[in-house]
Amino acid sequence: MTDTISTVDTANTTAANTPGDTEHGTGGTSFWPSKNITPLDPHTLAQIDGWWRAANYLSIGQIYLLDNPLLRTPLALENIKPRLLGHWGTTPGLNFIYAHLNRIIREREQKTLYITGPGHGGPGMVANSYLEGTYSELYSSIREDAEGIRRLFRQFSFPGGIPSHAAPNVPGSINEGGELGYSLSHAYGAAFDNPDLLVACVIGDGEAETGPLATAWHSNKFIDPLQDGVVLPILHLNGYKIANPTILARIPEEQLLDLMRGYGHKPYIVSGGFDGEDPLRVHERMAETLDEVLNEIARIKKAAAEGELEGTAVWPMIILRTPKGWTCPAEIDGKPVENTWRAHQVPLANARDTEEHTRILENWMLKYKPAELFDESGRLVDWIAELAPKGDLRMSATPFANGGRLRRDLELPDFRESAVEVGEPGSVAIEATKVLGGWLAGVIRANPTNFRIFGPDETASNRLQDVYEATDKQWDSAIWPVDEHLARAGRVMEMLSEHQCEGWLEGYLLTGRHGMFNCYEAFIHIIDSMFSQHAKWLQESKKLEWRLPISSLNYLLSSHVWRQDHNGFSHQDPGFIDHVVNKKASIVRVYFPVDANTLLSTYDHCLRSVDYVNVVVAGKQPSPQWLSMPDAIAHCTRGVGIWDWAGTEVEGEEPDVVLACAGDVPTLETMAAASILRERLPELKVRVVNVIDLMRLQDESEHPHGLASREFDAIFTTDKPVVFAYHGYPTLIHRLTYRRSGHSNIHVRGFNEEGGTTTPFDMAMLNSLDRYHLVMDVIDRVPGLAARSAVLRQDMQDSRQRARAYTREQGEDIPEVADWTWNGSGVGAISASETGGDNS
Repeated sequence: MTDTISTVDTANTTAANTPGDTEHGTGGTSFWPSKNITPLDPHTLAQIDGWWRAANYLSIGQIYLLDNPLLRTPLALENIKPRLLGHWGTTPGLNFIYAHLNRIIREREQKTLYITGPGHGGPGMVANSYLEGTYSELYSSIREDAEGIRRLFRQFSFPGGIPSHAAPNVPGSINEGGELGYSLSHAYGAAFDNPDLLVACVIGDGEAETGPLATAWHSNKFIDPLQDGVVLPILHLNGYKIANPTILARIPEEQLLDLMRGYGHKPYIVSGGFDGEDPLRVHERMAETLDEVLNEIARIKKAAAEGELEGTAVWPMIILRTPKGWTCPAEIDGKPVENTWRAHQVPLANARDTEEHTRILENWMLKYKPAELFDESGRLVDWIAELAPKGDLRMSATPFANGGRLRRDLELPDFRESAVEVGEPGSVAIEATKVLGGWLAGVIRANPTNFRIFGPDETASNRLQDVYEATDKQWDSAIWPVDEHLARAGRVMEMLSEHQCEGWLEGYLLTGRHGMFNCYEAFIHIIDSMFSQHAKWLQESKKLEWRLPISSLNYLLSSHVWRQDHNGFSHQDPGFIDHVVNKKASIVRVYFPVDANTLLSTYDHCLRSVDYVNVVVAGKQPSPQWLSMPDAIAHCTRGVGIWDWAGTEVEGEEPDVVLACAGDVPTLETMAAASILRERLPELKVRVVNVIDLMRLQDESEHPHGLASREFDAIFTTDKPVVFAYHGYPTLIHRLTYRRSGHSNIHVRGFNEEGGTTTPFDMAMLNSLDRYHLVMDVIDRVPGLAARSAVLRQDMQDSRQRARAYTREQGEDIPEVADWTWNGSGVGAISASETGGDNS
């Protein structure tokens, strides 16, 4: 039955046409028709039921059968797979929703994207794309006949075949759904800036227990009715997970309705399929409810277009309650199966061990009446096939599920025009991310409908606040006079949930747009697993010619480990980088720009790229500007380079030692160490190497950006000590360079899990990354230097002690460090730093 809390709009079919600008944002023209609600005619009812039965039949066949796909001869043992893999429990519900959405799409010509949170119902997604003809269009060997069905069945969860989830190989999917929790965030990301798009998002009741899904319900406070599409959440309550009941299926119904109302939704309930109820009656209730819901959406869209929508829209959602494993055998071997947790995966665990089990499978499949569904050749009969929408309106063929079809390159302003003037290296201290923010404001102005910035309440904290000269933060809840930069429509999306921001961005990219995610470095770990799933998606998508490239997933990690001295140990963790480089070299890129100009060049490159995950780590505090824009472009293009102006090596001779660095703070300390060595040991031939592109350290056989051995050896030498100051955990540098001939000579300083609330330089000293310790490392590593430079080493030890004592007495860094500059003039990077705005 449907929930009676709403008033049904039964006006004649009309269309909500969206004009230009109103108080609810800017958008193009949106077409959302409303229609009279009448009972399904017998033919359409039979069509929907026939489609559902066909999809269920094909789903079961994929799990169980190797041969005899249409059961035109008695089922034999050799027709059944020896290993039964897959998930039936959620699949009949997914197929039921799909069949009903097809009617809605066909009658209303409604562009629709179907997202299945319980992606382990993959056989259903494959089955429906096959019934719509899309699967055969993309995979020509899987024809629309009996042989095609046999191949469709055989490949599923079979060696050399296809996986069991809604993976990239499944037409119409953007949410793999193996790892639960991300469907609703992906759905809203897809809806942003797509005003004509309906995103039907099925949320499994098991998935609804995850943290990311729980926070995703709040996405409806960020949807602008004019510029954005509509997400229709469909909470599918089938009652069980793998071995336990689900929470939302067991709480009182009134509590469940109150929960959805509290989230800001108008809930509708459809319940059926229990106690042997005729599925036709459930079809009738679902059809009526969907028409009510689509009319309600059309009403909201129309009110927004006419400027008559007051407050935040209360969008409808559906609660669909059906049995787990609906239509499977009610009992097997004396144990209940349908509507229990036993139906979650393979209800009949073995169909080859006994004749009885074989006959149970045969009878189960025959009750869908395949002879009525498929003609003599094995093709879906025409009267059922006509339920499918045409062309790109098919959910399995929609370009919104193959975002590369919709993607257009960004119009990027010339980043050179945002350059910081650099006379002498290190003569000026600038907040690099603030400069980037100014350039990103230009990106937003040039791309007002297909670029967004996502972040968990940290865009201004990360010094990107200049973007607010071009846009606001999108916020469709109450706005108070004290609020700043909040508007019904904007290009900045902020919610204090890294899961939400990541999911929104992924959905936005997967549907053909562009964006970036800015975050505190330590807390990007929260989405480690989401990143992994997206990287795997990209990896598999690249194997499919029909999946066109999408914009890269771009991270900007700021407020990083070395300048979280004010927040303390909990905010100090650079380990996301280590996690990222575990993924395929064809997917991941990691960059450490050292100043504003290298950051601009790096991010211009990232926003132009496709099918990568780009991780850019850049500090937000004032730091020395080392390179002019021409030099920055050249250095970023190389990815790694010798800064000959910083070293003391003699042209034509090998250096005595290499000082290498990656990251803004390690570069600062390396440059200070080089300065000390220049002054105190002028005869020492020091080479300074800076690394922007971390993956250049790998061998070319391991990463596309890797340096050839001859290039690496020319830069780092094969037999000279290398003292490497690195932003993150030292072991990563060793791992990346283990194949190099001079690997044993590389000595790395980085973050060693020593931190706290202290000064910037004390953070470096706690981890032996400071300039004084780097000088000591040089003395210890260069053969014969220790005895000749014992006094200098002692001075460095004393300098460390003096600097440490000063922080304990004065609460700030010692002036010789804080005021240090490369050329001896200007303002030191640490003196120029302050923590205003960072403590909130």
